[in-house]
Amino acid sequence: MKSIVQLIRKRISCRTYEGKAVEEEKVAQLSDFLSRNTRGPFGSILRFKLLDLTELERKEIKTLGTYGVIKGARLFIVGTVTRGYKAMEDYGYCMEKNILVATDLDLGTCWLGGTFNRSGFAGRMNVADKELLPAVSPIGYVKDKRSRTDNLFRFIAASNKRKPWSELFYDGSFKIPLVEKRAEKYVIPLESVRLGPSASNRQPWRICKEQDKNVFHFYLERTKGYNKLFGNIQLQNIDMGIAMCHFELSAKEIGLEGNWKEDEPDIRSGQMEYIVSWVHL
Repeated sequence: MKSIVQLIRKRISCRTYEGKAVEEEKVAQLSDFLSRNTRGPFGSILRFKLLDLTELERKEIKTLGTYGVIKGARLFIVGTVTRGYKAMEDYGYCMEKNILVATDLDLGTCWLGGTFNRSGFAGRMNVADKELLPAVSPIGYVKDKRSRTDNLFRFIAASNKRKPWSELFYDGSFKIPLVEKRAEKYVIPLESVRLGPSASNRQPWRICKEQDKNVFHFYLERTKGYNKLFGNIQLQNIDMGIAMCHFELSAKEIGLEGNWKEDEPDIRSGQMEYIVSWVHL
């Protein structure tokens, strides 16, 4: 597998795909990873599969609508997670691992959390009452020329823009922005979080480093109204799982060992919600 840090930088959201079929070898590699990617850091149980639309009748394909957002894709990564404690974070964490594996195979992807027919995909996955289907992603070869819809979504989401460090990362308190010099070896994991995908590019993650310690506390700064859009599907909690995935994989790649621990610190965070902490070993 290529460098995780490089894959995070390489990954972009693609909504327009070529008609070219993905080679059987790549489908097998991705499917094998999906079958093993079954548990999140908070303990939720997940299951993923590749859904191949070429095997379906045209009438069935219409029930799996992406509302015109995705063009030309025939393969989709679809997944479920058991309902329960921090299930959305677990889903974001594990699904982003799938996305990075697909990127390593030179395949395009795009997180879809709201612009797809959830019930249609749920039917193909035989979703049980105890499960949720939070998001899916098309898989395929990126078309050189983006569709007008693709360009519109990128414009609306400002997909090529990211918040600066000063708005995302903090040093000891949320009054003091964290500068790269103070982050030391953790500059790369933090930058990997900054580059992560998020719903409408809201980038809701906020991280506060303990002073003089390599302990990083993850908080969610929720966008008002987002938690009411899709019922039990909390898109910005999924975003936090993506941030955790990028941070952990990038840290471990450069030899920074640590683990996740739920131990909310005594830090004034306003309306932000504490999620988890990374503790350096």
